[in-house]
Amino acid sequence: MRFALTLGLLLLAGPALAQQPRPATCSRDLFQNEAGFRLQQTRLAAVATADQATQCRTFREHVAYLQKARSVFAACQGGAERERNVGEMDSELVNYRALIANRCGGR
Repeated sequence: MRFALTLGLLLLAGPALAQQPRPATCSRDLFQNEAGFRLQQTRLAAVATADQATQCRTFREHVAYLQKARSVFAACQGGAERERNVGEMDSELVNYRALIANRCGGR
């Protein structure tokens, strides 16, 4: 009986536990993410023909931006949208870290 009661309470509490409160700054943070993506695209395009040191610095800065953007998506979105955006950020992080390792000696 005790097991069934505990299991029942966990099942009822599950959705509430899974849904964390979102920060009050989410609207602003998501807006800044969007603006930041446009800025990052411009920065990456601008260094396409730059020297390796400049490219590597920009790639590292982009990784830092992606990590921040991922955190915003994880905290401020839910459901399929959250999964899609967090997954995209994870994929981009893997790609840019590999690029840095290959072109920049991992530094």
